[in-house]
Amino acid sequence: MSATPVLALRGVSKRFGAVQALTDVQLEVHAGEVVALVGDNGAGKSTLVKTIAGVHPIDDGVIEWEGDAVQINKPHDAQNLGIATVYQDLALCDNIDVVGNLYLGRELRKFGVLNEVEMERRSRELLSTLSIRIPSVRIPIASLSGGQRQTVAIARSMLGDPKLVILDEPTAALGVEQTAQVLDLVERLRERGHAVILISHNMADVKAVADKVAVLRLGRNNGVFDVKTTSQEEIISAITGATENAVTRRAARNAEVQK
Repeated sequence: MSATPVLALRGVSKRFGAVQALTDVQLEVHAGEVVALVGDNGAGKSTLVKTIAGVHPIDDGVIEWEGDAVQINKPHDAQNLGIATVYQDLALCDNIDVVGNLYLGRELRKFGVLNEVEMERRSRELLSTLSIRIPSVRIPIASLSGGQRQTVAIARSMLGDPKLVILDEPTAALGVEQTAQVLDLVERLRERGHAVILISHNMADVKAVADKVAVLRLGRNNGVFDVKTTSQEEIISAITGATENAVTRRAARNAEVQK
């Protein structure tokens, strides 16, 4: 892993009128690393992601990209750096096939006409590279399962070969098998050397694929944990801001029983 992070946030703050959404937030993500961003509702996760993606420019602090300070004032700035974001709503068109969704807004043309053959070839190649299994690249998105839709949305973000991929709740409302599909894809992104920020409320998913967990609470950092050496109870305590909760009490009872 490189010593210089792909993305580093240094003292980032963001306010909306009288509401202070983020205060002095620090975050680092390296190439080939999955960092889970967790926190309760209203902790500032979505706002932080939108500052990185260029939707909400920061008010204070510094964003560094591969060691250099950069300005991200609009989504194009983020895209040009190599930041791809897959939002929770996926922004897929149900009535268009997989190829059409992958190339929506960036269609390939030949002699002024859509080059359907080349787009289909590249789509198959991309899905094969990411080991994404779908029945056909020519079926409408509406025919796919939730997990398959999510993988298509992630595949679309890979067309520009980004260095950082941000996934906003990628496994929300998915079944067990579909969740496994998406988490497998996150693993492959890491293996390919991409930096990944994974927003999730699901601790099992976080423990399964993340290398580090960054906790936000009330718009501030509340700890960065190494997944391998940190218990789920410690992470939940950081999220809730309380060491005394139902999870820790149950863990204590279990420990007493084992004694």
